[in-house]
Amino acid sequence: MAVMADKTARAGSERQRLRTLAQAALNADLTVQQLDAVLADMTTSLSGLNGALDTFEDSLGHLNTTLGKLDELAPRLSAVVDRMEVIVGRVEHIVDLAEAVTAPLSATEQAVRGVLSALRNRAAR
Repeated sequence: MAVMADKTARAGSERQRLRTLAQAALNADLTVQQLDAVLADMTTSLSGLNGALDTFEDSLGHLNTTLGKLDELAPRLSAVVDRMEVIVGRVEHIVDLAEAVTAPLSATEQAVRGVLSALRNRAAR
């Protein structure tokens, strides 16, 4: 006995297969379009990032120059501080001498005030 093939069932499954393949092709096309859009956006973003990095590199160069100048300035500032410390030491010495010179005068002034106060109190009685 010969078995007869059902051509209608086979044709229906082939149509379904073609529909599935067509839908898959459309989905793949849509995915490729979305990927193209993402890549275009990434290109724009990367260009912006490249510009930002160029600016950052320029800023780092400027910072490096500034730090170099500060390194050159540090020894001179140290010398100025050393000279100022010497001057402050001299001023402290002058103040100490002035205090030593005025101490007897202050003691004499206090003694004279005490005598004058005692004389006033005696005269007032």
